[in-house]
Amino acid sequence: MRKRFYVDTSIWRDFFENRSDGLRPLGEFAFLFFRHCMENDFEIIVSNTVIEELEIVLLLQEINKFFYPFKRIIARVNAKPEQISEARKEWIKREKELSFNDALHAIIARDNRAMLVTRDRHFFEFLGDIVEIRKPEEIIFD
Repeated sequence: MRKRFYVDTSIWRDFFENRSDGLRPLGEFAFLFFRHCMENDFEIIVSNTVIEELEIVLLLQEINKFFYPFKRIIARVNAKPEQISEARKEWIKREKELSFNDALHAIIARDNRAMLVTRDRHFFEFLGDIVEIRKPEEIIFD
């Protein structure tokens, strides 16, 4: 089966903005991850929730421009009503630890049989029981 990855908004922003945390080249790790996916024909799931979060900092035209080189491996999905409902329950249960969208990302990834790619510690701490989670560099150098 083809490997599938659901890429969290923060990883896309690392790539788009070539971000660094002062110690690590996060943008470079994101670039290497996406290149690794292209070279191995891995699928990248992009949800409407990721797009909405990216639209807070970028215009849709800019987002589509960044997605274009990966169009061969990107599959776009929309959150389903039942996923939204389940995410709401998870968010209420763990309200102090994570956002509603974080819960929704994990559920969308799980339902699409995709590994969630992020570096946000909240995912690792609170959503590992829902979906498998890895950082980009863990996948690249695995």
